[in-house]
Amino acid sequence: MVKKHGKKQRARQKSRRTGAAHASAAAGTTHTHTPLPNMDVLPLMPHGAGRVLDLDLAARLVAACRAGCGPCQKSLAKKARQDRPTLAALAGVPFGLVPTVGMFASATTREWAPLARDAKARNSGIEALAAVEAMTDEQVSELLEDALDHWAAGGVPEEQIADMVKFVGSPNLPPRQRPADPMDAFRQAGIEVFTLDDLDVDLGGIDTYHLAENYGVFIGQTATPEGRPLPMLTLYPETEGAGIEDLEHRTDWEHWGLHGMPDMDPHWRLRANIADRSLQGLVHVGPDGEDDIELWRASETVSLPAEWWSLLDQAQHVLVAGPVKEGSHEALQAAGDAGELLAVIARVSFH
Repeated sequence: MVKKHGKKQRARQKSRRTGAAHASAAAGTTHTHTPLPNMDVLPLMPHGAGRVLDLDLAARLVAACRAGCGPCQKSLAKKARQDRPTLAALAGVPFGLVPTVGMFASATTREWAPLARDAKARNSGIEALAAVEAMTDEQVSELLEDALDHWAAGGVPEEQIADMVKFVGSPNLPPRQRPADPMDAFRQAGIEVFTLDDLDVDLGGIDTYHLAENYGVFIGQTATPEGRPLPMLTLYPETEGAGIEDLEHRTDWEHWGLHGMPDMDPHWRLRANIADRSLQGLVHVGPDGEDDIELWRASETVSLPAEWWSLLDQAQHVLVAGPVKEGSHEALQAAGDAGELLAVIARVSFH
């Protein structure tokens, strides 16, 4: 049952990534999707074990995923599965960093991720690469799909990105010159990097968050069809125009009746602060990597209960549902019974 549900979730993710078709690719030729991400980040990771990496292949594959071009992705993924060092480096960027891969990752990825994290810790990817080279075609396909889900969304835990610069100049990697700004490679690759300067943005005194309808939130817990606990966040209106019509207009969330699981969309992010164990906001990240929808922003810092935070850390995902008339579980049940809930499974972005 767990395996079938995981396949269903991965199939939904893949359909989002590969929905668009192009005539040139359908005719058996590939083309370039722009902008191509800069893959200089890959040699910074130890997971390729010092092998020569095909950065052009990696860039074109990630660009095809972000463009939703199925034919190009299929053709390029076939080449990537044959280039195990490049594949290991692609997967090493997200899975070498996250503490857990989340409950929706394949069994292959869950088994490989500890090797990826160990490779990062020891700055040696020999064992991680050997494991990838020993995988069957099906296993390596699962690992690649899970890795591309992260790359397609442009998401890697921001608070740990800076750690990767320590691999520059490693004796296990080809000599290279350190860039003027070590974060530039990650920005060019489409990975979100936040600094204090980035947060000091002059918008002419206008806070765009308050130009749209806003919501409040309260935390809870639900369970997957297999019985695994999953953290939950419920929205209730804080402004007059907030409600189901607003959410239907601003999101593509599905109607949910408190049974089963809604779709997972990695572009929706619940941002969480590790230092004070608090939630910061719920946003949608657009194709350019910028936030294009902000439904909720924390007005104050509130540390979460240890048990709920631990579940959030383990799951790496959260079920978001709403709107309800008021911040209570009774209101949630009433909205579900009335068929007035929209829901999505969002990724958790730890800072």
